[in-house]
Amino acid sequence: MTPMTVSPLPVRLEAVIFDWAGTLVDFGSFAPTKVFVDAFSQFGMDVSLEQARGPMGMGKWDHIRTLCNEPAIASQYQERFGRLPTDDDVTAIYERFLPMQLEKVAQYSAAIPGAAELLRVLRQRGLKIGSCSGYPDSVMRRVVERAAAEGLEPDCIVASDDVPRARPAPAMALKNVVELGLSDVAACIKVDDTAPGIEEGRRAGMWTVGLLLSGNAAGLTLEQYLSLDEAGRQQVRARASAELSPAAPHYLIDTVADLPGVIADIESRLSAGKRP
Repeated sequence: MTPMTVSPLPVRLEAVIFDWAGTLVDFGSFAPTKVFVDAFSQFGMDVSLEQARGPMGMGKWDHIRTLCNEPAIASQYQERFGRLPTDDDVTAIYERFLPMQLEKVAQYSAAIPGAAELLRVLRQRGLKIGSCSGYPDSVMRRVVERAAAEGLEPDCIVASDDVPRARPAPAMALKNVVELGLSDVAACIKVDDTAPGIEEGRRAGMWTVGLLLSGNAAGLTLEQYLSLDEAGRQQVRARASAELSPAAPHYLIDTVADLPGVIADIESRLSAGKRP
C-alpha cells in the first residue's frame, strides 16, 4: 500500500533572534576586534584587525584558539616562547583578554541606527525577541546595561558560556527557542553579521539573515558607512557577501533597519507551507 503523503501545516512566524555586536550594537563590531589585537600584543604577537575579525562570531576562547592556530600567529608565539601555543596558553591569553573586554565593551556598544525602532515594531506585531552572543555572560551584562538605556531589551539573552558549545553549533539559538516557549524552529529568524552566526541559525533549522554593512564582514565605522556613496556601498556589499555567502544565509541585507521587508517575505513563504 502506498503511504499517504501529508503536507506540512503552515507555520506562523513567532520570533526573531538577534546577534549583538555588529547586529544590534557596535556598528562595525569593533569592541571585540580591537581588544583581541591589544590582548595578543601583550604576549608579544602582532595581530592585525583583519586577522582578529576572521573567526568572529565564535565564543571568545574558541576565537583565540582559532587565531593561535593560524601559522603566521603561531610562528610568532613559537619564536617568543619556544613552543606552539597550547590550550593552557590560549586560556592565559583569554584571561588577559577578558578584563580588557569588560573595560572597553560598553564604550563600543552604542545601538545601531534603527535597531531600537525595529524591536518596537516587532513587539507591536506580536513577535518575541531573542538574542545570543559570542560574548561570555560577564561581558554581556555590560552590553545589556548600556543597550537597555538605548531601548534595546530582548525577551531572552543567551551568552556563549550559557551552553556547552557555542557557535557555529546551534545551542544558543535553540536555548532561545526553549526559553521563549516557541513551537517550531521554522517560526524563527536568526539575524547575524558573521558566518558562524548564520551557520548557527541554519543548524538550528531557522530562517537566516546576514548583515552586509553594519557588522564584522564590512568592518566599517558608522561614520565610514554614512560617508559612502552608492557605488562605494556596493563594493563593500560585494566583499561582505563573498564572506557570508558560504554560510548560505536565506537573505542578505545591509542593516537590521532593512529587516521588515524580509519578515514580510518569510511570512508569505510560511503561509505557503514552506520551511527554511
